Amino acid sequence: MVTSNLTVFIVDDDPAVRDALGLLLGIRGYRTALFSCGEDFLHSWRPEWAGCLLIDIRMSGMDGLSLQRRLLELNCMLPIIIITGHGDVALARQAFKAQASDFLEKPFDHDKLLAAIDEAFSREKHARGQLQRQVEGLALLRALTPREREVMQLVVTGQHNRDIAPALGISVRTVEVHKARLMDKLGVDNVADLVRISMLGTG
Repeated sequence: MVTSNLTVFIVDDDPAVRDALGLLLGIRGYRTALFSCGEDFLHSWRPEWAGCLLIDIRMSGMDGLSLQRRLLELNCMLPIIIITGHGDVALARQAFKAQASDFLEKPFDHDKLLAAIDEAFSREKHARGQLQRQVEGLALLRALTPREREVMQLVVTGQHNRDIAPALGISVRTVEVHKARLMDKLGVDNVADLVRISMLGTG
């Protein structure tokens, strides 16, 4: 699964490994960007970058786990595949605890490497899709009138129109109108979806 707008960002202080990975992935149709150290990647990184990271765990200067933790602090969405020639359980545990997508030992099995990258791409696309839906949902919520927000908050707590009306000092018919309008604005047709989108405003 090679997707044109996704990039494999390779961070490794060994030029031979960097070049070999870049060549292998380039031949397979992947877009790559190469960095010789974690500091260089952090200096260049932009939040809009999409794809995944291949990070060597042992590098001079900032090591791979330190880079991974720093990217988490920056809310970087790129899935991270940790690569190492020193595969041990303790390092793998630390990497996964810091939300690594995968952990691969050198020398690489090419098929496993490509499978790990494709899985990371899938995770990244899913995460960005969720974020986009959240942004869109918040924009829709902002389009509601204050009264529509009041009605929504009572609807999502499970209250019926006949209970909402006296609580807000309006008629049941007016509640029905506000409810219909707000659900139309939010593009939902059931209370379950209304609850889901209302939670975006409380996250």
